[in-house]
Amino acid sequence: MSSDVVRAHSLRRYLLAWIIAPIALFVVVDTVSLYRSALKSIHLAYDRSLLASARSIGELLQVRQGRLQADVPYAALEIFEASTASRMYYRIDGFGGEFISGYEDLPPYRGRIPQLPVYAALVDFYDAEFRGERVRMAALYQPVASAEARGVARVQVAETLEVRERLAREILVDTLVRQALLLLVVTLVTWTVVTRALRPLDSLRRALLERGPHGLEPVAVPGLPQELQPLVQALNELMRRVRRSVEHQRRFVRDASHQLRTPLAVLKTQVQNALRGSPSAREPLVEMERTVDRAVALANQMLALAKVEQVQGEGPMERLDLADSVREVALELAPLIAEKNLDFELDARRATVLAHPWMLRELARNLLHNAVRESPIGGSLRVIVEPAEEGPRFIVRDSGPGISAAVRAHLFEPFHTTHPNTGSGLGLAICKAICASLGAELQLADRMEDGRVAGAEAVVRFPPPAEGRWAANGAGEHGDGRP
Repeated sequence: MSSDVVRAHSLRRYLLAWIIAPIALFVVVDTVSLYRSALKSIHLAYDRSLLASARSIGELLQVRQGRLQADVPYAALEIFEASTASRMYYRIDGFGGEFISGYEDLPPYRGRIPQLPVYAALVDFYDAEFRGERVRMAALYQPVASAEARGVARVQVAETLEVRERLAREILVDTLVRQALLLLVVTLVTWTVVTRALRPLDSLRRALLERGPHGLEPVAVPGLPQELQPLVQALNELMRRVRRSVEHQRRFVRDASHQLRTPLAVLKTQVQNALRGSPSAREPLVEMERTVDRAVALANQMLALAKVEQVQGEGPMERLDLADSVREVALELAPLIAEKNLDFELDARRATVLAHPWMLRELARNLLHNAVRESPIGGSLRVIVEPAEEGPRFIVRDSGPGISAAVRAHLFEPFHTTHPNTGSGLGLAICKAICASLGAELQLADRMEDGRVAGAEAVVRFPPPAEGRWAANGAGEHGDGRP
């Protein structure tokens, strides 16, 4: 698999991992902490028992005839052995460190008493090895005094670690079992909660899969949590846009088929008249030429309107000079302007916009073509391109009759035109779709002079280049009220 392919991950596993893993880590740390605390408590309890044994032995020490003597009956140690179920050893050293009683092979204490002992006694606890076994030892310095002599004897008591180790194992096993049960319960509860929390997603998936190919109505899944509401709202908004686009395409295809059928039917009639031997052979051919021209213009404008959506997906827009595009289109339409002997004025200053070259040219071509057609012979036509702080402006002012009330009611609807023989009614629909795609604003209004209508004015306001964007609802949502 390519490294560029992003693997889909399971949301359920992701949630379980990030919920259970920290809890499991905490349980492990807590288990170690509990085990160490238990070991500390065990050592503390048994060390106290060792200290009690050492003190009991120390209390039996006496000075007789100037010598330290110890009379330690075995019964004194049996009490502690019975209570701990472990073997105990002891050693008693005299005032000068000489061996007095006990197990002579028990290693003598060589350490130093802690400066701040835990107990109120001169005692030290440490681990050692005796006769191949690990033992815990207590070394107690016991003062002994009599009328004959006084000094400090040393009493050492050793205990094997069987009981301590067995108890530590029991505590460890018990702790592990409890923590494992806790982790199992947490895992089951987390799995249940996550599964129930993700159940609305499964319901949403099933609701979408059960739809037919034309099911674009809003999604309604009862009981969705608040966190999923924005997703459903966004999905419904997408459905609404797709449904509107589909409806527009259906309407467009219906209207286009009707518009194309009419010139083709007329063309067929004209051909039939020419074949019947009309007295004037030229007149039917001229009518046929006009019909063909109108059909070609209609087809071109339909393709241009459809191309707006296609151009939207061709990549990022470019920084273009609006004035250059308008000059180029004005040069193309120069024969039409000259044919009507218009007083043409072009005031184009440099104005940078974000757009596709084709869109700018098509916008300028349709607005200028409409203005040329609406202007009377010998009239005036002025085109202005000017920069502004709020964004560049493209203005077309003709000297035609203006915008009638009937036209204004269907200003941007397709196939509505006041020139059925020469126009297709798609020009302004294309302009409106291009402006929506570029984030621009198109306005048409009557131009007044001395209290009367002197023509129409089309104004396109572009956003500043830094704010240029694709419109969320692009081409195809508006119509045309003028040719």
